[in-house]
Amino acid sequence: MTSTPVAGATARCLIVDDDPQVRQVLMRVTASHGLSPIEAVSGADALAVLRRVGEIPICISDIYMPEMDGVTFLREALLRYPDMAVIMLTGMAEVNTAVECLKLGAMDYISKPVMIDEVRARLDKAMDKRRLVLENRFYQQSLELRVRDLDRRNRASLVNGVQMLVHALEAKDSYTSGHSSRVSRYALTTAVPLGFTDDSLEDIRLGGELHDIGKIGTREEVLNKPGPLTVDEFQHVKSHATLGEKILAPFFASSPIVLRVARSHHERMDGSGFPDSLQGDQIPLEARIVAVV
Repeated sequence: MTSTPVAGATARCLIVDDDPQVRQVLMRVTASHGLSPIEAVSGADALAVLRRVGEIPICISDIYMPEMDGVTFLREALLRYPDMAVIMLTGMAEVNTAVECLKLGAMDYISKPVMIDEVRARLDKAMDKRRLVLENRFYQQSLELRVRDLDRRNRASLVNGVQMLVHALEAKDSYTSGHSSRVSRYALTTAVPLGFTDDSLEDIRLGGELHDIGKIGTREEVLNKPGPLTVDEFQHVKSHATLGEKILAPFFASSPIVLRVARSHHERMDGSGFPDSLQGDQIPLEARIVAVV
């Protein structure tokens, strides 16, 4: 059972009560308050209305009704439309039940017999609460989007800075010039048929480009030594893997693939690599990809 919407009304209001006189009074009050009333004779009827017309911003519902009471209706309605502002109608002996309805998510309650001014005041209060909840949610979501966007831009800025360090490092040695870019490109090509996609694929690309960043801590005379390295010099060179992971960790805490590549790209399947002497499947797949390209 529904009423004809009021011309020029700003929002709909669902009136749920098995007493036709109460419904008529509430419909007149809500209509005079600028709302478009829709009536239902029970909780089940009200749910049918919601299924037919969709979400309704505000609802006034009796508690005790045949077929489906107001408490059950409240649970079902808020499960489907959690933003609907529901005001419960209650007799003096039903205050405890009304309080229970507030715990279930009702916005407010009105005691019978209803007073027109009180109904108007509770409608205003409920609509204001609903508006504030929706506005706060919108601002929260907008803030979260802005924070995520700022995080992305900050991360891009930090990555650019690290990439500049890599390029500066390679510029010291013509032999390694462009090495990181080539490794990144080949790693990306290799990772695609292995099933890597989206963020993980991008992390492999970054890991390939930044894998040797730890060499910034390697002494230049050792890095560019033309002859064989001494044992101590080789130990010094090997430290670039763990140093690279340490340098990248503050920037890539949420991208463990990049850190695994930096640390483990010199591991070997037989365990002869460094820094952890990992063997076989102990070596992260992403690091194995970078190691072979």
